[in-house]
Amino acid sequence: YEFCDGEVWAMAGVSNEHDNIQSNIHFYLRLKLRGRKCRAFLADMRVKVPSFPPYRYPDLSALCGEAKFEFVGKQQMLLNPSLIVEILSPSTEAFDRGSKFTYYKSIESFGEYLLVSTEHPNVAQFIKQIDGSWKHFEFNDLDEKVKIESLECEIEMREIYEDVIFPPNSRPPVYGIDIIN
Repeated sequence: YEFCDGEVWAMAGVSNEHDNIQSNIHFYLRLKLRGRKCRAFLADMRVKVPSFPPYRYPDLSALCGEAKFEFVGKQQMLLNPSLIVEILSPSTEAFDRGSKFTYYKSIESFGEYLLVSTEHPNVAQFIKQIDGSWKHFEFNDLDEKVKIESLECEIEMREIYEDVIFPPNSRPPVYGIDIIN
């Protein structure tokens, strides 16, 4: 469960698609980051969120450079992710796109956000600009590559969605957002 804005959200258990996508992204990021001083963390790594203490559990987080941690009792929290990935489900998509993104923006090191659909090939990428705005990109084609700027690597849509089976005629929604604050 996750407590947010006075509401309790049931978070236990994920779909087969969610599990495959999360495993794929983690596996391919680790391969691409090998030999570099970069780390990719799975959902059990707490991330400290200043605007919504004490922490959140993103599906994946990553950074290049030294990982910094804070301990509260025996609980370890990552302080400096540059990339956060949320894998969307119908029950959490609005929260992940809205309030949770707003909370994550309070993390000083946070500069890139990926929202990955489980229902059709779609990755929404948000990259923080120098002026503090966020540029938005959409990837819907399995032949595309997502350039992860914060980690200086690319991951193919085919890699993200390896072994994921979509319903026939599944199509991504169209979001008309280019730059947001």
